[in-house]
Amino acid sequence: MMSKVVWFEIYVEDMDRAQQFYETVLGVELKDMTDPTENDGPSMVMRGFPGDMEGYGAGGALVKMAGFESGKNSTLVYFGSQNCTTEENRVVDAGGKIVQSKMAIGKHGFVTLCTDTEGNMFGLHSME
Repeated sequence: MMSKVVWFEIYVEDMDRAQQFYETVLGVELKDMTDPTENDGPSMVMRGFPGDMEGYGAGGALVKMAGFESGKNSTLVYFGSQNCTTEENRVVDAGGKIVQSKMAIGKHGFVTLCTDTEGNMFGLHSME
């Protein structure tokens, strides 16, 4: 079954700082994306996470846009991992904070809750 979540955005104040944080913690490279609103609305800067819009899971991006502050939302994004302790161990050195260290969630595996350099909370999930 295909995931119903097809996209996510994490709003940021300092794009370079946020990009460095996620690249460090998740071990991925974010890519510049074109501004989809360049002719219709407020300008936005986007850096995309690796993903395939045709495959399972959700793609997403860091977004800097006037009127959308970081750390003020109520949506929590979980990033998949082989073992969330690996990424959890990178969070503080990358400038973030651990809110809840790795904890078991029964048959659904394990999660860690963190905040990034912009004040956004996010989760890490693994089955081991």
